[in-house]
Amino acid sequence: MGLLHLLAFSLLLSVSGAKFSGRPGVNYGQLGNNLPSPTESVKLIKSLNATRVKIYDANHSILKALNGTDIAVSVMVPNEIIVNVSKSQAQSDDWVRNKILPFYPTTKIRYLLVGNEVLSNPDPALRSGLVSAMCKIKHSLKRFGVHKVKVGTTLAMDVLQTSYPPSSGEFRPDIAGRVMKPMLQFLNKTKSFLFVDVYPYFAWSQDPKNINLDYALFESENITVTDPVTNLTYHNLFDQMVDAFVFAMKRIGYPEIRIWVAETGWPNNGDYDQIGANIHNAAIYNRNVVKKLTADPPVGTPARPGRVLPSFIFSLYNENQKPGPGTERHFGMYHPNGTRVYDIDLSGKRTEYEDVLPEPENNEPYKGRIWCVVAKGANWTELGEALSYACSQGNNTCAPIRPGGECSKPDLIVLHASYAFSSYWAQSRKSGATCFFNGLATQTIKDPSYGRCEFPSVTL
Repeated sequence: MGLLHLLAFSLLLSVSGAKFSGRPGVNYGQLGNNLPSPTESVKLIKSLNATRVKIYDANHSILKALNGTDIAVSVMVPNEIIVNVSKSQAQSDDWVRNKILPFYPTTKIRYLLVGNEVLSNPDPALRSGLVSAMCKIKHSLKRFGVHKVKVGTTLAMDVLQTSYPPSSGEFRPDIAGRVMKPMLQFLNKTKSFLFVDVYPYFAWSQDPKNINLDYALFESENITVTDPVTNLTYHNLFDQMVDAFVFAMKRIGYPEIRIWVAETGWPNNGDYDQIGANIHNAAIYNRNVVKKLTADPPVGTPARPGRVLPSFIFSLYNENQKPGPGTERHFGMYHPNGTRVYDIDLSGKRTEYEDVLPEPENNEPYKGRIWCVVAKGANWTELGEALSYACSQGNNTCAPIRPGGECSKPDLIVLHASYAFSSYWAQSRKSGATCFFNGLATQTIKDPSYGRCEFPSVTL
């Protein structure tokens, strides 16, 4: 190869490497009532050495704060407008005109994600409208001359009917032909990515007896899993989960579409009945995933060795208004006050950290009694509404706090609400109820019972 060809080849590699850097970005969620301003948040994103950010809407204040920075931005079309957009090119045009054009190109918008985990939603209209909405958004971008922005959507692991071993990866039959095939055709034609959410934490926490924790945390090269069909050897759970998507796409005729990990991370805290959610594991997982993703040369996955795998770490903040179990509110690399939960650098340049991580205390299942009580700082107006809700669910949930009951303290709404929360949770947990009540409740292992008043509890 001549010198000119070598220089050209070298330039191509450097440009390609810059465009598809393995340095992970960060997910910037906003489900908190105590989060820093967008301007302060952009400073924190920079302090992580992140060059990419994904937001869950097209928030004008955030896009304005990102204006003029070198941070590549992924913006999301909200789920609630997908059906309307899928039926109307005019609505698609209006959304792009109002949400994207005021900021592009000085805000470095690079990806438009149509919806978040849409195919995990049971609404058939939402599912059936997804690909049409993606096509219309892409058409709107072309109409307005926005050619650098690619269109995709994010998928959770539950779009797969099977994922283990990875070679068995297959999309659910209700979406494989009707949704995934036309979606992959669109992604292939537009040279976009399949954006997937990959959380080894959830796979491990659901089966900690059969999945080794170190294997989920990238902590042991000695633990391997071999796919019996392909003979590919896996050294961590993350690669297994990513490759399940590779084989699922191959199964319906699209073996080469690139994958982008839209979310990955590990919770730094959670409820007492949630195993392994702690700062130690979160720091170890995220540091190790950064090390993997930024390796030079790229390591890829066993099914796609040597390929860059662009990704976003979830998330920037602990978000106190996220619904669901406690882990949902504790994926942040930062506390809402702007302090680090643990030290981390997304550039991959640091391999050693000096902070002392607390020893994990919940890597084994908790055994004992748990109560659900009013959280510190709960809004009293909202507390009354939540108390009424819990007591309206039948099964004599609140009989002991009614007038004359052994737990009746008419002037103590916090005590009554705590009893109602515990009683409702104890009766309904097996059917999916959580100790959350829109952020008003929290779990405790300290028995709130007093005198003859025995609070119901959950025993693990």
